[in-house]
Amino acid sequence: MVEVRFARLEDEAALRKIDTLTWTADVSPAPTPPGGAPFFGDRSRPADVLVAEIDGVVAGYAVLSQDIPLASHAHVLEVRGLAVDPAYQRHGAGRRLMEASVAEARRRGARKLSLRVLGPNAKARQLYESCGFVVEGILRGEFLLDGQYVDDVLMARNLTTD
Repeated sequence: MVEVRFARLEDEAALRKIDTLTWTADVSPAPTPPGGAPFFGDRSRPADVLVAEIDGVVAGYAVLSQDIPLASHAHVLEVRGLAVDPAYQRHGAGRRLMEASVAEARRRGARKLSLRVLGPNAKARQLYESCGFVVEGILRGEFLLDGQYVDDVLMARNLTTD
């Protein structure tokens, strides 16, 4: 059974470990986080991180943020990161984290929840589509990763229609 809750400071080591286990050019255009780098910071405070637990073990996380800090954009939140420990993938943690992200975005008054995903990341795109997200745009060849130009796919879910 997957339980979702807000992160706590004591989750830091487990969340860093998940980043280390899941960070590849297939899922992120950013470089691998340096060893020992803090998980929590200005862009990922515990109050903005949802944690999935399976049998009391931190199995994954989702980070919510207001990516554009303008009053005119306050109605939009972004899922700025989603990762599940490979040992716990295919147990429903990713889906539960997305469902909890939608619920939390609504609780915060958002009208739209957006995200970005690399074009080749078919598993993530399928998950997001099955959770009601639609493609709103594609930035063609946006990133050069491992010698290949990769699309950045912009997806979102309207929170006012369902």
